[in-house]
Amino acid sequence: MNYELFIAKRIIAGKKYKNSISSPIIKIAITAIALGIMIMLIAVATASGLQTKIRDKMAGFKGHVQIVNYDNNNSDVSTTPINKNQDFYPEFKNIEGIKNVQIFASKGGILRTDTDFEGIVFKGVSIDYDWTLFKEYLVAGKLPDFSQPRTKGVLLSQTVVNRLQLQLNDTIAATFLKTTSSKLPSNRKYIITGIYNSGFAQFDKNMMIGDIREVQKLNKWTENEVGGFEVILDNFDNIEAKGEEIYSEISLTLNAKTILESYPAVFDWIKLFDNNVWFIIGIMILIAGINMITALLVLILERVQMIGILKALGSHNSSIRKIFLYNASYLILKGMFWGNIIGLSIIGVQYFFEIITLNPETYYVATMPVHISIGAILALNIGTLVLCFLMLIIPSYIITKINPSKSIKFA
Repeated sequence: MNYELFIAKRIIAGKKYKNSISSPIIKIAITAIALGIMIMLIAVATASGLQTKIRDKMAGFKGHVQIVNYDNNNSDVSTTPINKNQDFYPEFKNIEGIKNVQIFASKGGILRTDTDFEGIVFKGVSIDYDWTLFKEYLVAGKLPDFSQPRTKGVLLSQTVVNRLQLQLNDTIAATFLKTTSSKLPSNRKYIITGIYNSGFAQFDKNMMIGDIREVQKLNKWTENEVGGFEVILDNFDNIEAKGEEIYSEISLTLNAKTILESYPAVFDWIKLFDNNVWFIIGIMILIAGINMITALLVLILERVQMIGILKALGSHNSSIRKIFLYNASYLILKGMFWGNIIGLSIIGVQYFFEIITLNPETYYVATMPVHISIGAILALNIGTLVLCFLMLIIPSYIITKINPSKSIKFA
């Protein structure tokens, strides 16, 4: 770059805006960029956090894929048993990406106290069960110990415990529906060894977790008969493909359903988050770009005399345009820097302190979860920089319309 262009660049890049007409416009443009980045980061983090948390909770209660008898497809209660001795249990040999295969059986019943009662689904599990979800949301007590010959301990949700006015280690009476071999209901007593609160009201309101051997006894099943199998995947993003692979590997008398198929309304709802995020990103980039265009035009009009002198000295339009575009990029980067600092700080505060709470009956979570990856942060920043820069190219052509003789004469 020749000497006069170097001087011009130093003049514009020297941050000498404090006493200029363009100073408030530039500050507004930087603020718009910062707010845009901040809002986009928060939108992506909250949407991704909600989607991830809801999916993890669904998988914690139901697994990513359930293998059940066709007779049990539309019921949360196991009615027809499946032989536990399957080729795919305890692991699929021909399918990769599977974290765990676990057995379960469930039975409908009623919990009773002296003054109240509550309908529940008793889900029996075994030693192969993945307790990751319940370890995270266990608020009191401990998980049931299945190493004993018979385990009467159960997990109940905080919702059910509060409704029945129970406490940890209380003994609770339960009545279960009659089986095909018995016309009378079965009465049992269990001990509340743990209390959980997942915030997923759909399951918290009626789910009791205990020993699968208890459900087998209630249903008059043998130890090799179970209600079904739950498959936990390594990566949720592959759930549809893995669901098809699993279905192709099991017996023709069994069916494999993903939680996407079992709860389509929930997953259709959380898919809408992506549309909202893209709308917010588009609006924020548009607003930031318009503010930067305004700032660029003000900078150009404020330095018409300098542009005329540079043209008179032989500088090309493209060279002068690059000066203003480079410095506009500097302003964009400055706004992005502060936007990232503020946005990531807000996300961090919510992650560690959970300040913002939600209604679990509506959002399936008690606090606003946040989750954002390095890739998403880089994509937002690079995309914002590139798009805002591209939006400035056409307005910068106003420099080509400036006449050197007129701009110098009337300066």
